[in-house]
Amino acid sequence: MQKILREDAKKYAFNWRDRPLLRVQPGETFEIETWDASSGFFKNPEDKSIPANRPGFDRNPPLANPIAGPVYVEGTERGDLLVACIENIEVEDYSWIAVGPMRGPFGESTRWPELSSEYTTKIFRHTPGPSGTMRDGTLHFSDDITWPITPFIGTIGTAPDREVTTSIDGQGSWGGNLDIRDVTTGNRIHLPVYHKGGLFYLGDVHASQGDTEYSGTAAETCGTVRLRFELQKQKHLPFMRIEKPDALIATQAARPLEQAVDTATKHLIEWLVTEYNFTPTDAYCLVSTCPDFRINVYQMCNIAKLSFVAGAEIPLTYIK
Repeated sequence: MQKILREDAKKYAFNWRDRPLLRVQPGETFEIETWDASSGFFKNPEDKSIPANRPGFDRNPPLANPIAGPVYVEGTERGDLLVACIENIEVEDYSWIAVGPMRGPFGESTRWPELSSEYTTKIFRHTPGPSGTMRDGTLHFSDDITWPITPFIGTIGTAPDREVTTSIDGQGSWGGNLDIRDVTTGNRIHLPVYHKGGLFYLGDVHASQGDTEYSGTAAETCGTVRLRFELQKQKHLPFMRIEKPDALIATQAARPLEQAVDTATKHLIEWLVTEYNFTPTDAYCLVSTCPDFRINVYQMCNIAKLSFVAGAEIPLTYIK
């Protein structure tokens, strides 16, 4: 099986000029080892998020949130659609979160000065589950609070059309730093293609995250992702889509949040009309009446140039 090793997974931009690290066929399973969002800087609570101490933070934008790639998919052309089928995500034995001055919505807090006057790094221990791996393992937030590891890929996409976009705050129809918890094992991620070969990138694995990633970081970790591609020829998408085994999710990144919610819902309606034989009227009414229609607010953190990310979700029960 082909693999991108962690030592080679330190790109910091979606750049169509990059030389491919792998060339794969549609349907071929391969693996990517990823760094955490700090490129390995955070290892214990003494590693504070002080910009002057962090490698790469003397650059503008900082060299943070590394990604691996690009992966060249044989037979892929501009205007095609790549479907990334995620087969497995295996995380390492710890994750971290870092807060402090000028980080997130409480980075200048006067109500809770400890959040804006000092840097804090929390390290979360991971323990394996019944399988002996982290696939069904446990994250230890503290001695008293634990939950199942629920890994996902935070940054994923193809190379944008013309621009070179950073992995730290780049977002678009092609993907980017979206921190969507549904980009996970068993789901299919639909990505538009702008260059021959697709030029696919991936990184920023999380062990878990709540809605919005409110502080700006979640349970950041290193990981190994196993996936394969399906190729759909000459199919246009307005933004990245997700197929779960039991639901469809249309996504959008925008500010304000209302625009992301409104546009994601419109994308979902278009999906139902163009591929599931709904009339526009029925699709429009379905998202207003179905008790299981959901709006997911995946990312809403005030960091760099990041837009807010929303997903409009409908169970397949109401479609098939």
